[in-house]
Amino acid sequence: MLHTFVSYVEDRPGVLTRVASLFRRLNINIISLTVGRSEREGLSRMTIVAEASSEAGHRIRASLFKLENVVDVDDIAQAPAVTRELALIKVAATPQNRAQIFDLVEVFRARIVDLTTESLMIEMTGVESKIEGLIEILREDESRILEICRSGKMTMRRGHHVSSVLKAMGKGAEEAAEEAEESVSESETA
Repeated sequence: MLHTFVSYVEDRPGVLTRVASLFRRLNINIISLTVGRSEREGLSRMTIVAEASSEAGHRIRASLFKLENVVDVDDIAQAPAVTRELALIKVAATPQNRAQIFDLVEVFRARIVDLTTESLMIEMTGVESKIEGLIEILREDESRILEICRSGKMTMRRGHHVSSVLKAMGKGAEEAAEEAEESVSESETA
């Protein structure tokens, strides 16, 4: 079973090492790891995807909570969420195949972000299967792909914030409840 952990951590040196060491100690492989600044200054948002049993998922979440510098952890694998990945793909391009690559890029709703006389770079954002589809078609001609760089999965719950996320953002329980009520009443009037 795939687990997607979204964790807010203090933006300090060594936090990523602690998290990676936890997964090593639990003998669980991290499939995808994305880290970046969050909406709150001083906190980073980590999205960690790992394959583990349901019981191990609970153990991972509890262990992450115990780590120093971890503010909040949420396992959103079963929750409604939006997941995306970014890929940069550099392919060999000649005057003869350039038009074919441009057509392919348009079909996949990707875009060209760099163009030279011998190569071009494709940027694509989407679900993993869509990116894999483009890569598979490009690999049909093995000499075409020169380099691939992928971001890993980025995931966010759909709908309004849960109170734990609002608390991690520095809002008190009263503010969190008020904001949740406001978003519910806004959706009812819409």
